[in-house]
Amino acid sequence: MADPLRFGLWYDFRNPPAWPQDGTRLYGQILDQIVRAEELGWDDIWLSEHHFLDDAYTPSMLPLGCAIAARTSKVEIGTSVLLLPLHDPVRVAEDAATLDVLSGGRLQLGLGVGYRVEEFIGFDIPRAERAKRMNEELEIIRRLFDGECLTYEGQYYTYRDIELFPKPVQPRAKLWVGGFSEPAVRRAARLGDGYIAIGAMGPLVDVYHAELERLGKDPATQEVAGGYMWLHVSRDPEKRWAEAEEHFVYQVNCYAKWFSDAGMAFFNAVRDRAGLEEQGAHIVTPERAIEMIEQYRAETKIDRYYTWAVPPGLPPSWSDEHIELMAKEVIPAFR
Repeated sequence: MADPLRFGLWYDFRNPPAWPQDGTRLYGQILDQIVRAEELGWDDIWLSEHHFLDDAYTPSMLPLGCAIAARTSKVEIGTSVLLLPLHDPVRVAEDAATLDVLSGGRLQLGLGVGYRVEEFIGFDIPRAERAKRMNEELEIIRRLFDGECLTYEGQYYTYRDIELFPKPVQPRAKLWVGGFSEPAVRRAARLGDGYIAIGAMGPLVDVYHAELERLGKDPATQEVAGGYMWLHVSRDPEKRWAEAEEHFVYQVNCYAKWFSDAGMAFFNAVRDRAGLEEQGAHIVTPERAIEMIEQYRAETKIDRYYTWAVPPGLPPSWSDEHIELMAKEVIPAFR
């Protein structure tokens, strides 16, 4: 029998102007839902980051992670992903360590280079520098997490005699590295402790494992996390599709534009359910979900499965059925 698969929910706290909700109420409802998910047996909560968007896509994952830590006791709290070149690495290390202490060692820090053009313009950081900045920052955070008194002089960052306090509770806090390209995957193998992505990532996982072996690292010691973009379960998928289709279209088309503007063809614009399903958005019965997750795991060799929890613009309660059915009828098949 395969090792147990961990299951996670992914949140972005979006509040699109087309379907406005009270922001404080939305945040509170999501936190309440996360508490219920933990009680039902979900393993992980993942958070996402973007900046300067009128739908209030959360720019501040680590503070939200601390709020989740204060309300929960078991779920691990991850970032998928923190856009590292947009941040000072010491500030990230300090905030992340604070979350790890507050949660009793439940941090899973996922990091990526970012891609959205407007974010690099807004922070006045050249996009062409993002990979080199990422490499320096990963080294700085790793060395701080490992307890080093650090003096560092790089191309972009310089520090003198600094040490991280508080230190993470975990003996070696994990650094996940995300991305959708071979250079990103090779960076994950070289500088990270795990690889995180989404969608049809099987070929990239093969590159990741091959690169780990080339570097003399054991792939069995490095976790992989991923999932379908959307895989919701329902007793009545057709009803749920009717309720969610325009919200899924909104989300996918946002990503399609952002990636297109960045010269990356990761998503295509869609108009309807057929286009959504082609790009990994599904609402199915619990029985079908088990089949699809089994297939996805075989293709990607993941250790942790996660997918979006709440479609942008719908109330969090819309996803309650999914969260409960997954916990009671799907997740047990992978234990």
